[in-house]
Amino acid sequence: MSAPLRIAAFASGRGSNLEAVLENIKAGKLNAKVVVVISNRSKAGVLQVAGQWGIPAFHISQIQFEDKDEFATHLLKVLTEYETQLVVLAGYLKKMPLEIVRAFKNKILNIHPALLPSFGGKGLYGHLVHEAVLEYGCKISGATVHLVDDEYDTGAPIVQRCVPVKEGDTAETLAARVLQVEHQIFSEAIQLFAEGKVEIEGRRVRILSK
Repeated sequence: MSAPLRIAAFASGRGSNLEAVLENIKAGKLNAKVVVVISNRSKAGVLQVAGQWGIPAFHISQIQFEDKDEFATHLLKVLTEYETQLVVLAGYLKKMPLEIVRAFKNKILNIHPALLPSFGGKGLYGHLVHEAVLEYGCKISGATVHLVDDEYDTGAPIVQRCVPVKEGDTAETLAARVLQVEHQIFSEAIQLFAEGKVEIEGRRVRILSK
């Protein structure tokens, strides 16, 4: 087996998607290693998760720096220091600096709780996504793992999976059902990168069978 894929995880919340990734690594389902965790919130639960798993974790926010360039430079320094091969955004609510997107072109993944391009973009995250799905009257929702580019939720999809919208669903019940799928497909997408099975040409993402 090849060496584990070295992952840097960014998150703003409690870190349930990261926990799912770590459990899959522990179970031998994912040939990867989370080498560093970064959060823009000092009290984010994900920092505690990292501590429980013995992973170096940092609170790094743009407000700590004089300008965006200094912030991006510091992030890049940390990612380089930990020899990052893939960046995963596990509920990270900030836009990734363009310098990072360029430095890790086609090597940054985000998980979104809807079937993009529907119900994505700036301001659509968390329960707001599920509320929008229900308000629209959709019969199907789902989750998307996609590449990160210089806009919100516009990168090419890697893995998508559907979730039924049930009669009587609330944003909370739909969110819980979608989250189960998020936990599955995030690790699946990461494993595809670990196995070198992802071929990217423009917006076309091919999953190789090798």
